[in-house]
Amino acid sequence: MSDLREVYAELLARQPENQVEVRLDATRRAAELLGNVHTAAPVIHIAGTNGKSSTARMIDSLLTAHDLRVGRFTSPHLASVTERISVDSEPVPEQDFVRIYREIEPYLQMVDAELAREGRARLTFFEALTVLAFAVFADAPVDVVVLEAGLGGEWDATNVADGQVCVFTPISVDHAALLGDSPAQIARTKAGILDRHIAEGPAPLVAVGEQPEEALAALAERIESAGLTAVYAGTGFGLLARERAVDGQLISVQTAAGRYEDLLLPVHGLHQAGNAALAIAAVELFLTGGERALDRELVGDGLAAVTTPGRLEVVRRAPTVVLDAAHNPSGAAGLAAALGDAFHFSTTIGVLAVFRDKDVHGLLSSLVEAFDRVIVTRSLSPRALQPAELEELALQWWDDENVIAEPDMEAALVRAVHEAQATGDEAGAGIVVTGSVSTVAEARALLKGEV
Repeated sequence: MSDLREVYAELLARQPENQVEVRLDATRRAAELLGNVHTAAPVIHIAGTNGKSSTARMIDSLLTAHDLRVGRFTSPHLASVTERISVDSEPVPEQDFVRIYREIEPYLQMVDAELAREGRARLTFFEALTVLAFAVFADAPVDVVVLEAGLGGEWDATNVADGQVCVFTPISVDHAALLGDSPAQIARTKAGILDRHIAEGPAPLVAVGEQPEEALAALAERIESAGLTAVYAGTGFGLLARERAVDGQLISVQTAAGRYEDLLLPVHGLHQAGNAALAIAAVELFLTGGERALDRELVGDGLAAVTTPGRLEVVRRAPTVVLDAAHNPSGAAGLAAALGDAFHFSTTIGVLAVFRDKDVHGLLSSLVEAFDRVIVTRSLSPRALQPAELEELALQWWDDENVIAEPDMEAALVRAVHEAQATGDEAGAGIVVTGSVSTVAEARALLKGEV
């Protein structure tokens, strides 16, 4: 049997996921050839800018606590591509990933050939992976699919499926070249997950998380014009209270149907508490249509089991090392707030590597008050900004003595530990690695001794 490395290399040989084909028909054609695998289980579809993966993991955990078998599709991954396709809250086993890919490969090639005859690009990496995910879920089989949109929503490959519940996490400007340069434009594109592609399918129920005013207005206009039932953060559901707890926080959530008090959420940050409230509202819509409250004990069990690798993840102590995949200004602002809320470091040293196509100044402006000094470097991604370029930008936000450039992630981590030790309060110092998923993945592997 071919191994995972070979299959992943074949997928990577396709058009990369940051080079999107604005279409749905190619993904739909492949899914239909495989027996409409995209309709094999009901779907909870999640779109937004920040918090999609965390919210997906929370929804997965809540549904699992209700004895449902869950398939979850998220992106990107930290260590292995198998992380993107999860069954029973675990990455699909490598042998299943490879076996099912080989089973569907002839159908992917058939669609590739049809597209080539039309002078169009063959299935992209993300389109092929989306079809593979649906095939894995149909093979399992699962009771429900938690589906994270990649880029946008309207023409995202995941949108071949009709969500029974559609979820919108916070929307902000990111991928502006593809999605538009305002929250309203981006919200209208992401609202495309509300479209129905299966004639007999029911209208979706909708849960909308906290949004900027522009994005909220655009979403509400679309939802109301379609006559859909929706609950909104702040009116239909929301946080009642939160307080710090050991390795997380205690939250209380109110929905239209119920009140859930003193829930342990084992991740930090106000934004993660908001994601949890949104996840509860979405699961309530899915399981009861929003008409009845969920069992409080099962909700507690579900949230207590949540993990969010690479999102405010503590991987070392003394000095404490926190990994967070914030890659845009909104995500960085959430990280900065969480650091002040949950960690209270005596000195905070940032390790930063970002992609050149991101709003770097926006990200730096969100982090400048949170980091006492910053070590700039680069990840292994070909999209990474070079350390010298990032250093030049960082010097516009920090004093010269508080900006250090290192050529690679290993050197940056070693320097960060040295800087923490030099403070004289190693136990109270914090190192925060951020800037992209690629940044966090590489640091995580180094710190956990996986490379």
